[in-house]
Amino acid sequence: MLVHQGWHVTVPTRERSHAAHLLHLAQISVLEMDVHDETALARAVAGQQAVVNLVAILHGTPAAFEQVHVALPQKLARACITAGVTQLVHMSAIGANAEKPESAPSMYLRSKGQGETVLMRAAGSGQQRAFDLTVLRPSVIFGEGDKFLNVFAQLQKVLPLMPLAGANARFQPVWVADVASAVIGILQHAGTAGTAAGARVFEACGPDVYTLKELVQLSAQLAGIRRGRGRPVLALPDWLGRLQALLMELLPGEPLMSRDNLDSMRCDNVASGKLPGLQALGIEAAALRPVAQAYLAQK
Repeated sequence: MLVHQGWHVTVPTRERSHAAHLLHLAQISVLEMDVHDETALARAVAGQQAVVNLVAILHGTPAAFEQVHVALPQKLARACITAGVTQLVHMSAIGANAEKPESAPSMYLRSKGQGETVLMRAAGSGQQRAFDLTVLRPSVIFGEGDKFLNVFAQLQKVLPLMPLAGANARFQPVWVADVASAVIGILQHAGTAGTAAGARVFEACGPDVYTLKELVQLSAQLAGIRRGRGRPVLALPDWLGRLQALLMELLPGEPLMSRDNLDSMRCDNVASGKLPGLQALGIEAAALRPVAQAYLAQK
């Protein structure tokens, strides 16, 4: 989308092959690099007008969350200041709290809040502002190829029932295209993202709120599993849900659910209503059902 707007975009990646679908685009430069290498990061940022930080993890150790969500933003802020970058857009998460990061219930959300804090301090405010900072806090993001609704649909193709931890957790899913539009809108209004007081923070959420159980059921309905009936959903008590998550953590690869995910779901993943949302950026957020229908029906 940025390329279509006439931007030249530099995309860092751990492995160049991961960005093979971008290599044919003349206005995109792909850099194979370790973003945690501060020297390499400084070289990547040099000469750029704006930086968008989308690097994040959902699962990991305290050290991993610290490295990705706190230390990397610190390095990125230093690189932006050195290179004279005028604008930084940072993707955070609903539930993050820059003022009281330790109040969040999970390692994920605490580290997200800490990352916001270090960026806000680095950006500064007023006449001493080092760069314009905008923080986006999305709810769970859905879209074609997501690891969210697609996973629920695929599981219900093979499992006779869906044992579900955190079944009553509430989400306000937002379409990935709307989040991308928000980033583009912010970049196109360079110089207006930051306020005199400092960073601006937006909550990026869709128009509808669902429980996790409702999302699991909807994914099956839209994918036509058992003629839209899906599988019975068995809501697990907290202790059994944590045991299920622990067992998933012990399996090879990235877990479908972790105990830290369950901790995150202790607070609703919905807009607080205290911060501007996508409408403040001129975006009418798309409803989940018609968008998800288009890609889940193909499964």
